[in-house]
Amino acid sequence: MIKKPEFNRDDVEIVQREELYKRFFRVEKLVLRHKLFKGGWSKDMSRELFVRGDAVAVVVYDPVHDLIGMIEQFRVGAMGEEAGPWCYEVVAGMVETGESAEEVARRELLEEASLEPYYMEYICNFLSSPGGSDEKLYLFCGLCDLSQAGGVHGVPDEHEDIRLHSFAADDVFAELLNGRFNNAAALICLQWLQMNRARLRKDRGA
Repeated sequence: MIKKPEFNRDDVEIVQREELYKRFFRVEKLVLRHKLFKGGWSKDMSRELFVRGDAVAVVVYDPVHDLIGMIEQFRVGAMGEEAGPWCYEVVAGMVETGESAEEVARRELLEEASLEPYYMEYICNFLSSPGGSDEKLYLFCGLCDLSQAGGVHGVPDEHEDIRLHSFAADDVFAELLNGRFNNAAALICLQWLQMNRARLRKDRGA
């Protein structure tokens, strides 16, 4: 059995908090100390925190036609990639105040892919980069009919230019670890789908 961590949030003391930057994202400077495994407390330390909040990602699957829906869009953080900054991703978006994770998943499917799922299944949640960000992603699988899906989607006012692709599942899984899907949310979602594909086809497919 895997035990819970020895310490929790009560074992951290925030000495000082300062907002360094706030526009679309926010960065805070924290001075803090925490309990040590060998006993006692650490010295005060300074850490910058990228305040990102909660987000949602959805892998789109058509169990009837055995197709996976992937979106393609420009990503500034991928400018240094050899293959270029257009990435294959799963549908994703930020959670706004008052929204549930599943509501965001359904909203983003409409905005980024013009799709309405007939079944949604929760996968898991994870911290994207806890060494410096508070972002938590909630992952889902949305089952949709992809037989006629495609085209360019997104919200123009948000500078979204998103192309939807429908790929054969075998083709996606053959490229899974070859660098085509170079972001954590896509990799985790696709690995989950690979493990659950047969069940979804049996229960929700043809």
